[in-house]
Amino acid sequence: MTQLALVIDLNVCVGCHACVTSCKEWNTSGAAGPLVDEHPYDGSPTGTFFNRVQTFEVGTFPDTETVHFPKSCLHCEDPPCVPVCPTGASYKRADNGVVLVDYDKCIGCKYCSWACPYGARELDAQERVMKKCTLCIDRITDESLPERDRQPACVLACPTSARLFGDVHDPDSEVSVAIRERGGYALMAEWGTKPANHYLPRHKTRMHIAPEDLERVDNPLRREDLTDYTGEESVDDVAW
Repeated sequence: MTQLALVIDLNVCVGCHACVTSCKEWNTSGAAGPLVDEHPYDGSPTGTFFNRVQTFEVGTFPDTETVHFPKSCLHCEDPPCVPVCPTGASYKRADNGVVLVDYDKCIGCKYCSWACPYGARELDAQERVMKKCTLCIDRITDESLPERDRQPACVLACPTSARLFGDVHDPDSEVSVAIRERGGYALMAEWGTKPANHYLPRHKTRMHIAPEDLERVDNPLRREDLTDYTGEESVDDVAW
């Protein structure tokens, strides 16, 4: 069976949020929208996003690294959100493995969000239904689009090509080769959900810093008395 998924290269993700904004732009006006933002700049902002980028620092100074970690629905092969849905609104497509929500059946009970170990489902505050990443299902299945454009909006928008898209069950696909050759891993695989999305690990880098280099010193390029002061009034001395 075909299983479409994303493979995200953490080594080249720069945390620019192009994937977040392009996802929001496409889906809020597409089949999955609208994705509301109520009071986005208030003290208690609310909004619906299919994709978020979490940025955090790891390590101990001075050996620290900044990690950008995009996360969305992982389109699990054994999704726990599907069997708990009392109305059958959550389902997994048999033809491509994408996990979706039928808004006409969803009653906003949040059972699916409680069952999801990745926190990938959000309640739309305006429509009162559960929403999540659809892998831009309306784009990837639209045969009227050029083949290159039949990809999720986040993949097309990524400036560093950190996001790959394809069939992880096809051993010859770009995503399968990347997982196999670059040590791709599934997030929290111990939950037994068989996440389809995978991550490519960061390359470890090391830089030796001498202790004296951590102390702030005067700029070695600084020079004193670059001009000879003659005592006469200058423009800088004039009170305008």
